[in-house]
Amino acid sequence: MFMKLILLFTMTPVVELAILFKINEYIGLGYTIAIVLLTGLVGAYMAKSQGRAILSRIRLEMQEGRMPGDELLNGLCVLVGGVLLLTPGILTDSLGFILVFPITRQMMKIHIKRKLKDMIEEGKVNLFFRW
Repeated sequence: MFMKLILLFTMTPVVELAILFKINEYIGLGYTIAIVLLTGLVGAYMAKSQGRAILSRIRLEMQEGRMPGDELLNGLCVLVGGVLLLTPGILTDSLGFILVFPITRQMMKIHIKRKLKDMIEEGKVNLFFRW
């Protein structure tokens, strides 16, 4: 697992730079920089607005005595998506937008829930509850 993380964090910037250089060849440096800045600004705004809405729904569910599990997963997706959108690059921005947009986030949540369920059933994740 550690090696996968090292590979992810070293290869992602290399791939992102290669993509940005290719885009630069086609549309020029100014437009490439504009794309990076624009996606960062739009992403920050979307993550902030989605995050506030999710926080409100979490508070409401807790006031009603319900566990806000689905909203907590929404919050996690928006947090990770926001970080990815602030990271310069086309691949990270694409994944960030998928996690921040409500419609595509719902599709990702289905995949995440299925993956978590499989990991729990395989004994790779342990859940501890305290009363």
